[in-house]
Amino acid sequence: MGSTSETSRRDLIKRSVALGVFTVPTMSLLASCASGGDSGGGDKVEKGTKSAKNPLAVNESAPLDVVIFDGGFGEKYARDAEALYVAAYPKTKGKIKHASTQKIQSTLQPRFNGGNPPDLVDNSGAEQMDFSTLVGKDQLTDLTPLLDAPSVDDPKKKVRDTLRPGVVEMGQFGGSETLVLYYAYTVYGVWYSKTNLQKLDAEYPETWDDMLALCAKAKKKGVAGWTYPGKYPYYVPFSLYPFIAKIGGPEVLRRIDNLEPGAWKDPAVRAAFEAYYELYKKGYILKGSPGLDHLQSQKAWAEGKALFIPNGSWVEFESANQIKKAGNFDLAVGAPSSLSSSDKMPFGTLWASGGEPFIVPKQANNPEGGMELLRIMLSEKSSKNFTKQVSSLTSLDGGTEGLSLPPGLTSAQQALEKAGKNVLNPRLQDWYVALQKEKIGVGCIGEMMAGRMTPGEAINKIQKYADETRKDSSIKKYKR
Repeated sequence: MGSTSETSRRDLIKRSVALGVFTVPTMSLLASCASGGDSGGGDKVEKGTKSAKNPLAVNESAPLDVVIFDGGFGEKYARDAEALYVAAYPKTKGKIKHASTQKIQSTLQPRFNGGNPPDLVDNSGAEQMDFSTLVGKDQLTDLTPLLDAPSVDDPKKKVRDTLRPGVVEMGQFGGSETLVLYYAYTVYGVWYSKTNLQKLDAEYPETWDDMLALCAKAKKKGVAGWTYPGKYPYYVPFSLYPFIAKIGGPEVLRRIDNLEPGAWKDPAVRAAFEAYYELYKKGYILKGSPGLDHLQSQKAWAEGKALFIPNGSWVEFESANQIKKAGNFDLAVGAPSSLSSSDKMPFGTLWASGGEPFIVPKQANNPEGGMELLRIMLSEKSSKNFTKQVSSLTSLDGGTEGLSLPPGLTSAQQALEKAGKNVLNPRLQDWYVALQKEKIGVGCIGEMMAGRMTPGEAINKIQKYADETRKDSSIKKYKR
């Protein structure tokens, strides 16, 4: 999800089908994308000589082929890292092929089919290639050599020992191999302007009753309580999923991730869905939100038309121009409000995890070069450069020393500190992309938030989709 992410984790492509319903590539199309097998493509480059300065045995004069998702984080950070790669290996000057696109899957499908994929891919966005299919087709390089290589900044430390907790595990799919490296580190939640709340003599509501009262107060002033990208309603889970876990405990999300029978029928799911549906019923959602994309909803929110928006920490960079126009916005992120005193987890519980997933295809001509570029990106210099450019943390644990962080990122850091051990990492969006985005997000949550489906109807339909996925033998399953 990341720069969503998103998400991961943040999906920026405007793709629609008849009647304007957003969709992601079907499993059959994604399977086609990863069906190259060992058909062969370009020639593998010879490895270089392993040394202290070249721990991955990179061929110091070989070309490097990189494809970056040009979304909320842009592509400049990657180009800057490529410049450091050339500085380390001068004979590669002029030999780095860099491409950026919002259409990862359709752009790379022919290359995967031809057995000639890039050496490094930022597999993000709405056209993200399905990880389950890529893993099932054995299309990804194990990144263990990268993780066990010495870090750029401290050769005494392995790269894996410099990463934030959970990042390595996120890239594993039921085994010890790490097949994905999540570069960004995203804090998800309910984003808002402290300034706009102050105009209502309010602070961020820590209980759902207070949330509803604040929305009612805002409505009287002509301001909506919430907005969201109705065209891409799988943004809503950025705050809804941790809300579910806060109410019923983390095991509820674990059962959902594991596709366990009846997992979506848990009372905590029903309570959370009904709470969000109440926002619609009471008219606290900005009119027209079901027809907005991510940028349109963020623009309306930044203009003060709505107080809250579910999003990830990339929103500070992605909405920078609108926020600047608003003046003293004082961006912040809030964890899910407490539904009641019987909630299983404390206020402050939130979703934070790796985002912006990078992969090195198994059939890449220069996989060592792809991993080496990632190693450079995980240096303190590259990490700080990324944070300064896009107002987001990286998966490097630290890397912000000496930086003057913008308000949103400062708030995200504070939210992480408050959460402590109560940081959640739902895996549904990584393991079952089509299920999460197209079926649950668009087909159910989006319909519920638009008032076209009741919570009960949405839950029943989601459970049906989850059951179908569990029973589909063509889809690789994962457990946590």
